[in-house]
Amino acid sequence: MGVVNVTPDSFSDGGRHLAADDAVAHGRLLAAEGAQVLDVGGESTRPGAQPVDVSEELERVLPVVERLASAGGSPEVSIDTTKAAVARAALAAGATIVNDVSALRFDRELAGVVADSNATCCLMHMLGEPRTMQADPRYEDVVSDVKAFLEERLGFAVAAGVREERIWLDPGIGFGKTLEHNLALLDRLDEIVAIGRPVVIGTSRKSFLGKITGRAENERLPGTIATNVIALERGASVFRVHDVAPVREALAVAAATVAAHG
Repeated sequence: MGVVNVTPDSFSDGGRHLAADDAVAHGRLLAAEGAQVLDVGGESTRPGAQPVDVSEELERVLPVVERLASAGGSPEVSIDTTKAAVARAALAAGATIVNDVSALRFDRELAGVVADSNATCCLMHMLGEPRTMQADPRYEDVVSDVKAFLEERLGFAVAAGVREERIWLDPGIGFGKTLEHNLALLDRLDEIVAIGRPVVIGTSRKSFLGKITGRAENERLPGTIATNVIALERGASVFRVHDVAPVREALAVAAATVAAHG
């Protein structure tokens, strides 16, 4: 899953692809590098990010979704949003996946939009909201707490009419988590995988990698690769990254090794 941020303030590449032409060109580059999904987002979810109103988010993402989806087939286009109106318009424009960092909590209409469209939906764990999630995150046991949350959200989505086979789960690395929380989730990711739905992992360029390595955002590819390889070994099946080609290559080698071993 390649990241296409159409935002001025995303933590890693904010502003680089704000113009639709730039975002589309970037999406096509990621597709050429082997992305199977292009995740288009118009509202930053970095720690401390401010919300964006519906009209502005639509203005940012719709032209990009339309053009990237117009090719049809692969890669699929995902809309990264918490808003029903944005999801509805993006799905009508050709998106087939809704990636919701709120796990259907912020907009009560979004579950119905997903169900009615028969779209795939990614439900992610986040403590609080982007503006406050890193203030002082605490858990009894982060893995058990995140697993229980995702199980509850999975049940909610199914009860709302979303087909279970259309649901992916994301433990939300970096979303209301300390360094220790993130490492525990990666180490025990098999416990999240045991829920029985495809697990999405998003570690790409995130700050916890910088805390370990001392590297700046654009220098965190080795850490990104390491965490994605570990996640693959633990059972993750969708990998949301900025640097598609090198991560895809590393995962291909890791997958071949895991297959040969077992």
